[in-house]
Amino acid sequence: MSRIGNRVLTIPNGVNCEIVDNTIKVKGPKGELSYTFDKSMTVVVEDGKLKITRENETKRVKSLHGTTNALIANMLTGVSVGFQKGLEAVGVGYKFSVSGKKITVNAGYSHPVEVSVPEGLSVEGVSNTEITISGIDKQKVSEFAANVRKIRQPEPYKGKGIRYKGEYVRRKEGKKASK
Repeated sequence: MSRIGNRVLTIPNGVNCEIVDNTIKVKGPKGELSYTFDKSMTVVVEDGKLKITRENETKRVKSLHGTTNALIANMLTGVSVGFQKGLEAVGVGYKFSVSGKKITVNAGYSHPVEVSVPEGLSVEGVSNTEITISGIDKQKVSEFAANVRKIRQPEPYKGKGIRYKGEYVRRKEGKKASK
């Protein structure tokens, strides 16, 4: 029994769902997303609710049931509210500068690293050391945030690097002097 797959999704106000064959198109105030789900799933919209059912009990279909429900739930949230991911740079001289569709990252290298922002995402500089990535597609927002974080991941000894907002970096003890 899939708890996530059997979850009934509520369609937010101002969001319109349209199902054609195996494709669901979700339109909302923030934009439009579409997803082509597996043929073994059945998506039904009635009375502002969205229900996903599966046709059989094979392992593959059961695993896709919850995934399909979660992806559609993320689409509904994305077009109505949107997604945000915050990043912060910790370290002396570590900073971000946002200009248009480019982010310049100074992260302890001999040169600044430039990253272009993908289509459909927006980046806002909160301060020199903080940025917020936002968009309607959760996967794109998270993937871009992970790619920016990968420029200089936080290291465990001094804690320097680029980390998610609120991320806890477990610190290690340094070398001890021998007697």
